[in-house]
Amino acid sequence: PMGSERTEMRKRQMSTTQETPGAAQAQLSTGNRGSNACCFCWCCCCSCSCLTVRNQDEERARRTSHELQAEGIPNCEESPAPTLEEVNAWAQSFDKLMLTPAGRNAFREFLRTEFSEENMLFWMACEELKQESNKSVIEEKARLIYEDYISILSPKEVSLDSRVREVINRNMLEPSQHTFDDAQLQIYTLMHRDSYPRFMNSAIYKDLLRSLSEKSIEA
Repeated sequence: PMGSERTEMRKRQMSTTQETPGAAQAQLSTGNRGSNACCFCWCCCCSCSCLTVRNQDEERARRTSHELQAEGIPNCEESPAPTLEEVNAWAQSFDKLMLTPAGRNAFREFLRTEFSEENMLFWMACEELKQESNKSVIEEKARLIYEDYISILSPKEVSLDSRVREVINRNMLEPSQHTFDDAQLQIYTLMHRDSYPRFMNSAIYKDLLRSLSEKSIEA
């Protein structure tokens, strides 16, 4: 499936980065030195227009990331510790897992181990967008969501088919709370079919279930 291929690619990329940090840094340094070359001329001037545009794009990306952290998704949703009954219910359906903050937190922790946490982050950002009513806030949040999760240049890009991307591009002409509804449903379905079965067999879920079961017996 599309999600599994993206997960394997992320794992290979992470493995390569961890194994050869020196080589990666050297490559990065070399790339930075070569980046002064202009795309449209033979010179290596730092003041050419293409370099200026690229620097502006990099600055915008850093600013976008900062803005999203300032007003966007928390590292972990606030929630009481799950009960044994709740954790057992997660195994009944994906919907029951996603209904509770504790369930989303546990699932998100698992997605992080598979390098696909952006799926949950995108889903949560869409839920947050639906709660907005102020037009200017909706437009700003829609722009941040697009840049962080839809843009092909983003490292957190989610996996969407071309039809859904076309719908989003049309919707972005006049953003609303429902701009990403089709995309959100597709990512929800992807998590359900691709990641949820593995989560139910993961150490994260089994350890939590065992811990709560032992506490229940002791009580």
